[in-house]
Amino acid sequence: MVTETVDVVLIGGGIMSATLGTLLTELQPDWSVVAFERLGDVARESSNAWNNAGTGHAALCELNYMPEAADGSVDPARAVAINEQFQQSRQLWSTLVERGVLDAPSTFINAAPHMTFVRGEKDVAYLKRRFEALKDQPLFAGIEYSEDSRVINQWAPLLMQKRRKGEPFAATRVPAGTDVDFGALTHQLFDNLRARGVAVHTDTEVRGVTRQKDGTWLVKYRRTVGKAPGRIKARFVFVGAGGWALKLLQSSGIPEIKGFGVFPIGGQFLKTSNPAIVKQHQAKVYSTASVGAPPMSVPHLDTRVVNGEASLLFGPFATFSPKFLKQGRVTDIVSQVRPSNLGPMLKVAFTNVDLIKYLVGELAKTHHKKVDSLREFMPTAEDDDWTLIQAGQRAQVMKKDPEKGGVLQFGTEVVAAADGSIAGLLGASPGASTAVSIMFDLLERCFPDRREEWAPKLAQLVPSYGEELNADPDEAQASLERTAAALAIHP
Repeated sequence: MVTETVDVVLIGGGIMSATLGTLLTELQPDWSVVAFERLGDVARESSNAWNNAGTGHAALCELNYMPEAADGSVDPARAVAINEQFQQSRQLWSTLVERGVLDAPSTFINAAPHMTFVRGEKDVAYLKRRFEALKDQPLFAGIEYSEDSRVINQWAPLLMQKRRKGEPFAATRVPAGTDVDFGALTHQLFDNLRARGVAVHTDTEVRGVTRQKDGTWLVKYRRTVGKAPGRIKARFVFVGAGGWALKLLQSSGIPEIKGFGVFPIGGQFLKTSNPAIVKQHQAKVYSTASVGAPPMSVPHLDTRVVNGEASLLFGPFATFSPKFLKQGRVTDIVSQVRPSNLGPMLKVAFTNVDLIKYLVGELAKTHHKKVDSLREFMPTAEDDDWTLIQAGQRAQVMKKDPEKGGVLQFGTEVVAAADGSIAGLLGASPGASTAVSIMFDLLERCFPDRREEWAPKLAQLVPSYGEELNADPDEAQASLERTAAALAIHP
């Protein structure tokens, strides 16, 4: 069988492959690039609009990026870092809109103020400390705080209707927050890749990746329609296949993947498109997580705009499936087991009893009980106005830890071979929102000898590349204003 050799193979048709492909075609237009997606279209898994909450994660409202220390203090460092990463995404999207690569901004991004709403004296005191720590950070300019029911009612009326009198509550609000349709964005990026000569093969499942003597990688695939096999050789391989990235990286045999496993967690949302309800809530409102709940399960009531239609989502409610993808296989959770990761995975199981209890409790919730959870946010919620939709499948990273033996990690992690010839992405949130930053990290790790050559081109795409916006108030403000104008983000 004759085997074609290309410069780059992208495995997976989500926002990560779309972002990396976009950067590489800008940096090296002479490189040959091929992408594979096992489903019938791109953006069908985690990047699909209904498989995520569409929050442009900038740490404006998500409390898990600023946990409270034992002494009650809060450190804004990680929240600032997440915001910096999201600003890089906004800058790239702005540049691509200005160049005509992306369609009208409203097709994939819309203004949606980001809010945090808490109840009870302890949480109110924490939120006030969080606000004080953030209000002077340049990237959080404009953040507002209130304990006044009249003010919060103006921000988000559904939160305050029939609220119990005398109950302590507080909220923060950042008017410049956004709602992002990562499915639409992914489609537009792949359309541009096709126009630039990238071969995008859908209905094609990559079955294995093997290193060759000449240093290239043999990528074996099979068409899901007709089952015809095929193979291709690549000088560089990126595995952006969600939970399946683990399986493919394991097949590659690189030592860097040893000790890694993933724990699949699904999600559901309550959704309403009732215009009378939707028009009363124009924000993404996050709160505190339940005891034992993973960060991705922090409850939030969100404005969503998909295909021009506004709706509200509430959740997520955790579900469990042994599949690593929404359309994966029930054998996924077992097929990942290796001698190198069995110990860390068992350690994670024994040290995360609260998470197991949380999942069991979530699975036992009826539709009425789920709407009861919504009523803590929205006291006037009626069961019949809300329907349950299945969200995407997240594969949380389990890995070796020198001190604990094994840990469950709620973030994203790039795993790359020592020579940089293959790399993959494991993990979940903040994920899509910080795809540009994640891909910058990957480029530096996998192509260190090209860093100096590529830096000027990357700075044209993302003006703050290599800099920290938050360190310069004037630059931060200028960037926020420029991207708001380019992306038509008008609170």
